[in-house]
Amino acid sequence: MSLFKARDWWASVLGEGEEFDQGCLCVGDVDNSGTGYDKIVVGSYMGMLRIFSPHPAKPDEPMEADAQLLEVQLPDPIIQVEIGKFVSCSELLHLAVLHPRKLSVYAVSGTAGNVEHGDQYQLRLVYEHNLQRTACNMTYGPFGGVTGHHFICIQSMDGMLMFFEQESYAFGRFLPGFLLPGPLCYCIRTDSFITVSSTRQVECYRYETLAVATDADTKHETVQQSKSSGKRLTAEWALVLGEEALDICVPNTSPVMSSIFVLGERNVFCLKDNGQIRFMKKLEFNPSCFLPYGSVSEGSTNFLMGNHNNMLLVYQDVTLKWAAQLSCVPVAVRVANFQGLKGLVVTLSSDGHLQCSYMGTDPSFFTAPKVDAREVNYDDMDTEMKMLQKVIREATKTQDILPKAETEEELTLTAIVSSNLDEVSCAVIPEMNGMPVPSVTVKVKVKSRAAIQTPKMTVCVPPPLAVTQEQFVLNSMGSGSESVVRFSVFLNGQYPPADLCGDIAVSYSSATELNPSGVPRVSQCKFTLPLRLVCYPSSASKNAKYKITVDTNKPPVNLSEVFPDFSDKSENKDCSALAFHLITGSRVTVLASKTSQRYRIQSESFEDIWLVAKELVQRFDRHFASLGVNDFRNSFTGPVPLSEYFEMVDHHFELRVNAQKYQDLLSERAVQFRAIQRRLLTRFKDKTPGPLQNLDTLMEGTYRQVIALADAAEDNRQCLIQAFTRLRSATHLLILLLSLWQGLSSEQTNILEATLLPLLQDTPQLGWEESVDAAVSHLLKTCLSRSPKDQAISLSTGPLTIPKDTSRLKKHITLLCDRLGKGGRLSLSSEANVPTTVMMPAGCEPIPEPIAEQEEEAALQQDAAKYIKSKQPSKRVKSKSDSSKESLKEKESGKDSTKESKKDSAKEESKVSSKEPKESSKESKEPSRESKKGSTKESKKESLKELSKDKESSREKESSKESGKDKTKVSRKSSVKVKEKKSEAGDS
Repeated sequence: MSLFKARDWWASVLGEGEEFDQGCLCVGDVDNSGTGYDKIVVGSYMGMLRIFSPHPAKPDEPMEADAQLLEVQLPDPIIQVEIGKFVSCSELLHLAVLHPRKLSVYAVSGTAGNVEHGDQYQLRLVYEHNLQRTACNMTYGPFGGVTGHHFICIQSMDGMLMFFEQESYAFGRFLPGFLLPGPLCYCIRTDSFITVSSTRQVECYRYETLAVATDADTKHETVQQSKSSGKRLTAEWALVLGEEALDICVPNTSPVMSSIFVLGERNVFCLKDNGQIRFMKKLEFNPSCFLPYGSVSEGSTNFLMGNHNNMLLVYQDVTLKWAAQLSCVPVAVRVANFQGLKGLVVTLSSDGHLQCSYMGTDPSFFTAPKVDAREVNYDDMDTEMKMLQKVIREATKTQDILPKAETEEELTLTAIVSSNLDEVSCAVIPEMNGMPVPSVTVKVKVKSRAAIQTPKMTVCVPPPLAVTQEQFVLNSMGSGSESVVRFSVFLNGQYPPADLCGDIAVSYSSATELNPSGVPRVSQCKFTLPLRLVCYPSSASKNAKYKITVDTNKPPVNLSEVFPDFSDKSENKDCSALAFHLITGSRVTVLASKTSQRYRIQSESFEDIWLVAKELVQRFDRHFASLGVNDFRNSFTGPVPLSEYFEMVDHHFELRVNAQKYQDLLSERAVQFRAIQRRLLTRFKDKTPGPLQNLDTLMEGTYRQVIALADAAEDNRQCLIQAFTRLRSATHLLILLLSLWQGLSSEQTNILEATLLPLLQDTPQLGWEESVDAAVSHLLKTCLSRSPKDQAISLSTGPLTIPKDTSRLKKHITLLCDRLGKGGRLSLSSEANVPTTVMMPAGCEPIPEPIAEQEEEAALQQDAAKYIKSKQPSKRVKSKSDSSKESLKEKESGKDSTKESKKDSAKEESKVSSKEPKESSKESKEPSRESKKGSTKESKKESLKELSKDKESSREKESSKESGKDKTKVSRKSSVKVKEKKSEAGDS
């Protein structure tokens, strides 16, 4: 037996298949025997009422059957049982039984038996109340301060409190803002009722307020009648809990102050009777029931708590005093006094296990037998110790929250794209723009190294590409097994895709030693689709609107060798030109120069160049790598086509603004439509019919506007999806050109791609413009700042919202390209931010910075300089600041000087104080000397004007002498000329 296990004193199992809850148990001297011993009353949802008087069984004998005094089958389910003084003409205890539609009060009486069968008990009905509403729970007490009697309050399922004064019904009140019933309790000291509403807050209602409030019968009448029939019911106080309450109890332990205990789902709250929190205890388990009771120590309260771990805990305020193990989960707990033992804990489970127990310890009388002495083999002990240490190390390695990544994965995915297009296309749209839509087959091999369970494969391709089947449910695979899945990819939209890469993910469960049921894991792989899926070879065009030139460091190659799959079907036999006609786009032509090492890509659409340019660069790398050339490089000489790119940005932003306008107009028309509906409904319900006043015509017109706006919003949404895909293509092209322009590494290219392409799709809450603006601004303030001093100290930003226009975004992207062109390098660390001087490519001019950005950078630089100056002041700065303070003292000495001279001197002093050592020391000394000359001249003029007054002049001389002394003390390290001028100013 466990040391901390509840000691069974008496137990019984009640019926079979019956259900019980927290209100189905109560204890008390229900038969008024006068012995001081309690009886246990239990009611079930099956309508069975039982009364027990437990007593301990004799040793070596089973528990006697006479512990059960009464068992009665009632016609209705029993929700709650309580013992109190519920009869007006008697002060004896009676039993109140709450049914869903009835309240019954019974008298339990016992008759002493003259034979061996023992005493007989009877249950007699005193009175009952038929309820008009379905009951939920009840509470009782001396409402209104009555003595010698108890009244009953019943809470219905629809939020009505029904009050019964013994045999008569008093009144009923509806709780304000009611949705679902909660626990209910009565506080004797404040004569109030405490409950927890569906808004998860504790509310207190005084009995006096309930008595004078509006009658419940007027709730469903008109508003004017309900207002005139009484006062509005309001809570005395309320306290937000933030969680659902399981039970409320107010122990009657002190007449001075009462505590309100509220049991929540995760916390226990103790409140004062005025709603203030005394203490709160956070629980680490799910509680099932609790019971506060009086404590031995003054000022504290004990309470019992049962949880779903079959534990019974004893708390004194927030301190855990004892814990005991129970045999079942209790739903109700009480403390009772029985014959032979007081303070027994009575618990009842949901399936009818009734148990009386007490808490203590069982001493263990077991003594370990003596072990025979034997010789110790140290070699065997060392071997065993090493083995155990190895087991411990392996166990500690596998006890992480996330499983360790293994060197060889349990599931291997291999995607193989067919080199030929499908003979029979699987495309949903067979033809677009007069050209057939092809499809290509992808074969995926799934090979498992260990046993896996429930593998599911998901295929994702960028729009407007689509697959024949996106999800596959595979069979469980054993170790070494292999499975093959095939699907086809095709074009399914009237615009070209932004990428030809796809993703495959397989989720599965793998069993481990610690988790035999399986640990969820994911394996991924990528595949690249051929360019032939979205375009056909065509005849080359010499002229186009958009042109891009790519330079190489090797002689020009034959394009038919680089694109053998297109040159066979091309109409142009010239090896220096090759054209691609996108199925849903324009024609893209690649021209190879015969004299230089340049290649031109041109098209009538800027974003359509991306797929061909990417394919050209990748095929060049593969072609020269196959020839064994290691020093091949692609480059771009500029200029960067920002104006063409900004046209795509403006078009996308315009569609986003239109989407917001459509949404606002739809909301306005919907409000108007509902208002017209309400008015029409009011006219139709009116008993005296009246004219509709053209409301039906207005409703029909509004309906047509709503439908038209919805169609326009849907069309705009489709256009926005296409515009975002085209913007992604243009952004990919811009990133490619910047990487070729500056020779960015793969890491820097990834940073640039994450900056300019942070989103896979637009949402109304977060769009591309604000995301890119925030990311580019971050780079400009960190790694692309002009110097480490210019870096922003704080990089915190507010919430991202759609901007008013794209001017700020375009300025930031322009500045980003300019910083990259001047040698800036992208890095996630803020230390390696010093730009290097890089020779500009031929034919590329630096992009001028906007005026607003220059001002912003100047402000950042000035703030950084002030910050450094305040942190590390120099001696020269101190001397200047002291001299400025002394000159201010000279100004204050002349009280009757004119306002103009004061303003001029203040301006000169501010000029002196605002000078900062940004330049060299020589340049910083000259303006300070000039400012000091101006200040001495003005002080001389002021002294000459005041010579007529003897007293004031004497004061001025004294103050000027003191200031001259101070100046000579402070500026000892200054130049000799400055000393002479300061002495002259002091003598004047």
